[in-house]
Amino acid sequence: MIKRPRRLRSSQAIRNLVRETVLHVEDFIYPLFVVEGENIKEEISSMPDVYHFSIDRLREEIMELKSLGIRYIILFGIPNHKDECGSEGFAHDGIVQKAVRAIKEWDPEMFVITDVCMCEYTSHGHCGILTETGYVDNDKTLEYLTKIAVSHAEAGADMVAPSDMMDGRISALRQGLDEAGYMNVSIMAYSAKYSSSFYGPFREAAHSAPSFGDRKTYQMDPANSDEALREGALDCEEGADIIMVKPALSYLDVIRRFKDNFNMPIAAYNVSGEYSMLKLAVKNGLLSEDAIYESVMSIKRAGATIIITYFAKELARKMKGC
Repeated sequence: MIKRPRRLRSSQAIRNLVRETVLHVEDFIYPLFVVEGENIKEEISSMPDVYHFSIDRLREEIMELKSLGIRYIILFGIPNHKDECGSEGFAHDGIVQKAVRAIKEWDPEMFVITDVCMCEYTSHGHCGILTETGYVDNDKTLEYLTKIAVSHAEAGADMVAPSDMMDGRISALRQGLDEAGYMNVSIMAYSAKYSSSFYGPFREAAHSAPSFGDRKTYQMDPANSDEALREGALDCEEGADIIMVKPALSYLDVIRRFKDNFNMPIAAYNVSGEYSMLKLAVKNGLLSEDAIYESVMSIKRAGATIIITYFAKELARKMKGC
């Protein structure tokens, strides 16, 4: 008689011993939204437990993250002034630049990653410089993205994360950073950033919805995964230190393909829509809180070595038994 393999039937201790995928707090990058003004800690209506912070209120958040063991953050800045060329994005006293300096003063060991894009800073909400006909000028945009990245490095950022999806931006940023003397500032590339319906809450949080049209001409078609491999390969060739898939939960297959095809650290962005859906489902009693851990664990099981997630704090508390 042929004996069939059996699943493990034993105690929880044995299950823990042979568990293949385990989340660690070191896996997480926590996103933070920084705004101009004073004494602001304002919950984002579409993202429960996620806040806009003015810099004077940001210190308490940084200290809480430190107490939870979260040592990696990614900053998104929302300026008061926006214009056609997103000048606040590369200003010496821009909101992200001021936040980086403050964080490094409070906690020099906090690893600070900055989002490099133009959508939060342009009056039209697109991720680059527009032509007269309303299309994004790819090559001209690279000049501005490089200015932004260098200004973040000057402020003390440890890593920059270009999320614009312009062609050639990794090589442009690497060259610009190196020429400015920031050879040790790393680049995390949004390599497969899909034109997704799951970004809605983020666009409210970052005040970055385009004022006309959409971003389908420079973000990826959700139907494509072979294209993602081409994008990832190009970013690796151009000098990216980490490559990313965004969103995460609807693109676990793409994360797996990245893991199988690239000998690189793989990041995945557990985006705002994924976060808000689960939070609302738990709040309304449709799911237990265990669904949060399960969903984020699936991202790691798929092959991500780094997870950007708004769940980082509550998962860290769960791991610490708080």
